[in-house]
Amino acid sequence: MRRDVFQAIADPTRREIINLLAAKSLNLNAIADNFKMSRPAISQHVKILIECGLIKIKKNGRERFCEVKFQKLKEVSKWVEQYSSFWNNKLDALEIYLSDIKTKVEPKK
Repeated sequence: MRRDVFQAIADPTRREIINLLAAKSLNLNAIADNFKMSRPAISQHVKILIECGLIKIKKNGRERFCEVKFQKLKEVSKWVEQYSSFWNNKLDALEIYLSDIKTKVEPKK
């Protein structure tokens, strides 16, 4: 199944895995230690994050460490940014509207 970044971050466990890995690379056992779920369940979440390109595995001897690929999160950032601009325009319009109402309602001195 083809997955995308938005499917990956839709799950709170996967978002928390990304948060953990943002601080430092961890092996699967270290990631699993932070959750009250089985290691196979964590492995499934990690697999999805790998498929979506949000994390990569680096081998160090016999250990496998997960690292975040932050550049892939730019896709999410760009999508959110378009709505940020939309809401900024709406809030600016609301501020002007409220200022106009306040001017009309305030008694003149």
